[in-house]
Amino acid sequence: MAEEANNTNDWAPLLDSLEKKRAAIHKMGGAEKLARHNSEGRLDARQRIKELLDPGSFREMGTFVGSVSRGGQPSVPADGLIGGIGQIDGRPVIVGSEDFTVMGGSIGLGTHAKRLRLAQLAAQERVPLVMLLEGAGERTTNMLERYPYAPNDLQALAKLSGLVPTVCVVMGASAGHGALTGMLMDFVIMVQGSAIFSAGPPLVEAATGERVTKEELGGADVHVKESGVVHNVAKDDNSALEMVRRYLSYLPTNAWALPPRIEDVEEGERSLDEILELVPPDHRKSFDMKRLVEMVADKDSVLELQPLLGESIITAFIRLGGRPVAIVANQSLVRSGTIDSDAANKAAHFLEVADAFHLSVVFLTDNPGIMAGVAAERSGALRSAARMYAAQAKMRSPKLHVTVRKAYGFGSSLMTMNPFDNQTISLAFPSATLGAMPAGGGGTASHADSDTQSALNAAELGGAWAAVDAMNYDEMIDPRELRNYLLSALEMASGRETQIIEPRPGGIRP
Repeated sequence: MAEEANNTNDWAPLLDSLEKKRAAIHKMGGAEKLARHNSEGRLDARQRIKELLDPGSFREMGTFVGSVSRGGQPSVPADGLIGGIGQIDGRPVIVGSEDFTVMGGSIGLGTHAKRLRLAQLAAQERVPLVMLLEGAGERTTNMLERYPYAPNDLQALAKLSGLVPTVCVVMGASAGHGALTGMLMDFVIMVQGSAIFSAGPPLVEAATGERVTKEELGGADVHVKESGVVHNVAKDDNSALEMVRRYLSYLPTNAWALPPRIEDVEEGERSLDEILELVPPDHRKSFDMKRLVEMVADKDSVLELQPLLGESIITAFIRLGGRPVAIVANQSLVRSGTIDSDAANKAAHFLEVADAFHLSVVFLTDNPGIMAGVAAERSGALRSAARMYAAQAKMRSPKLHVTVRKAYGFGSSLMTMNPFDNQTISLAFPSATLGAMPAGGGGTASHADSDTQSALNAAELGGAWAAVDAMNYDEMIDPRELRNYLLSALEMASGRETQIIEPRPGGIRP
């Protein structure tokens, strides 16, 4: 019998060549550029992936894209985008990280194919996609070459919406095509000092003559506080990547799965005795709704999303008894909780994300209605309110409503107060006041006499009792019982887990 050949030595030159090429690519833009990048207190593209993922879990894909020199041009390490598969908290994810040290993180033809591959793989394997952005957008030299084919990662991202969680982190200047990547993802985080725009300051000046810094054009103050393009801001790279991990911890891997529950959590029923000290029964007095959210939630489980935009509505992920839950709450400290265009648009997007990934939503209601006035009308407050209403009305996830204090007009409908509207439970505190509009303003607008005004005031104060009498609320509760009622309702709603879980029709609007 012939002796089996030992091919180990034959492999040696091939493996040596592979390792040398890989080592060269891992040098990225070179020691000088990497040192300059790190000296500014920032992580480079590979360090960011290492910080984001579970230790040792990253497996790179597309490492050698850009490694072949064409037309006398030098090779481009990983073509300016490092991507692959890994794990966060033991669950699979796909990640792409733009490398600013290589041609400014610009997008070459090979990068286009890699970006498309990552997005399509996320859809095919039904796992979350995370993109870490710091790049100049489309590479100018692309026009000198022919596309071997025309990959369109933006189209793939649009189709991915609502199927798997998608997260983007803006970690430096991000322009053009790269910036558009972020706009098609569910949750966008920006590192303080970074910027995102359709075109950078040089192009803006060339096109319009306007001289502007990158921060003035697309910094955190612009996009987190004004435009709403970015949801949250983080102080540095590490904080941003930790926020990604935390955000994904509330969501299932895909729309065909249920959110992960912490089974061994020691967070059961308890009386919220401190709630009576926090919440004044007089709706004309303000209180911090964020404190109430923290009281209701499991300890240290609150992650607020878009805290600096539309501040009259709070949107947050929490855990209740270990279950991930979404919270939409009116903040009476901001214009008494009145819902303006920014608040309604923020809440609408948040509700679509929650519904897409099967999170129950708790609505804590304390608002006098939709913002009125010339500025509100010109901002499209009514259309934005309609968008929020449509988002909650179309929800398939369990809805848990609580009227904490005031609930007036269409504002109450946005917060799911409408009776028999598929709520899992609908509760009211004895402090609840209801009506088409606040009695004081309604009486003045209708020129009511003193007797009529007194009747309106009485009806406002007694509205919740009349609603309970008609079974328009399931129960009027002692505020201290709130957490326990919500826990029981969530346990009841868990029966829906036996139903077929399907993606949300139409995905999630940007």
